[in-house]
Amino acid sequence: MQGVVGGLGPVVIALILSAAWAMGRKALRSWPTGVLCALATVAGLCKLSPIAVLVIAGVLGLSLGKRRLSKGGKPSKPTGASSPPEEKETIRSGFVPWFLTAQGVSTAGGVSLGQLGLTFLKVGLVFFGGGFVLIPVLHRTLVANLGWLSPQEFIDGIAISNLTPGPIAVLATFAGYRMLGIAGALTATVALFLPGVALMFILCHQYERIKGGTKAQDFLSGIVPAVIGLILSAAVLLSIETLHSWQGYALAAASILLLIRWRLQPIFVLALGALAGAMSILR
Repeated sequence: MQGVVGGLGPVVIALILSAAWAMGRKALRSWPTGVLCALATVAGLCKLSPIAVLVIAGVLGLSLGKRRLSKGGKPSKPTGASSPPEEKETIRSGFVPWFLTAQGVSTAGGVSLGQLGLTFLKVGLVFFGGGFVLIPVLHRTLVANLGWLSPQEFIDGIAISNLTPGPIAVLATFAGYRMLGIAGALTATVALFLPGVALMFILCHQYERIKGGTKAQDFLSGIVPAVIGLILSAAVLLSIETLHSWQGYALAAASILLLIRWRLQPIFVLALGALAGAMSILR
């Protein structure tokens, strides 16, 4: 089983890079967005706060405007037009329930349910759109800052989330279970999704009116390139932390080709990685 899990690591890194590639092909269509993505990548490699990077990128988007960032200043779509898929992401915010601010009863290694819930609630506040955005934010929070998970455990969590029918946000469930068992898994999952659910209840009746707002589109036009840069930096950091042989890098490179060039389904690529690990090819 250790060999199987070890074989999943390089494939997970390839999955992250392929997700960044797919997002970049749609979103990075001008040199300003490319520069913003590069700056976010450098910031991520320097281990700056992903939340701060996203906020700064959003402010830059508001300052420059979608028109300047998108397509080199060419006229953007009218306000009422549909936005491309990468721009239909919702800024999530919420509130802190009183029971998550208190110290929990169950603890593991000094971590309480309250601390666990509050940590994932903060992550949920900046959970923009697709699940891959979670990777750099959770890596910085759980691995670099808090040390709740080792780099290999973090990779294992991403692998498990890709092997299950659920979204990659199952990574939060895995981390919660790793810390405090079933109670931790439930707390982490609920806390992660609570801000988005709360905001959707508030805004659902106003969506048609605000979805074409220029300010929201300007803000997200800065967010999207920064998200891609943070995902790239997370993939690089994870590869440095978990790949320790040329076989691992070779498997990651082969997986990228299978995912991008031949568009093989991730589950099959993960299966190939698990088989390679079980056969001790990576040693």
